[in-house]
Amino acid sequence: MSAFRKLTDNIYVSQQLVLDDVATAAAEGMAMIVNNRPDGEDPDAPQGADIGGAAAQAGLNYVEIPIGHAGFSEPQIDAMIDAMEQAEGPILAYCRSGTRSTFLWALASAKQGGDPDTIVRAAMQAGYDVSPIRPMIDMLAAR
Repeated sequence: MSAFRKLTDNIYVSQQLVLDDVATAAAEGMAMIVNNRPDGEDPDAPQGADIGGAAAQAGLNYVEIPIGHAGFSEPQIDAMIDAMEQAEGPILAYCRSGTRSTFLWALASAKQGGDPDTIVRAAMQAGYDVSPIRPMIDMLAAR
């Protein structure tokens, strides 16, 4: 069972979900699951179609924005912004550890005009260190 970590009132992150976590997410009021893990990264973990199917059964929206070893791109950041704007309630984003999901949220929030210091504090309170991408956060927030 995964522990959902709160970044904001509407954004939570988690390590890799198992199928039972999807029902828990629905019971806890999540409206959307965002998968930031590429299929095949861990063949033993539930893959996107598995989580997507469980999300549909639970009445949750599901979006895939895979973040691989190549890092983050502008289209991925924009896709996260779209998910955040379209969600009709809280979002649960997940990857292997929750770090990539937190990084993507931080970059999307900065691009939307969020205060970099507030973004960093929210991540730290959830147990994630976004200092490796702080220059990108600052750059996106300054646009």
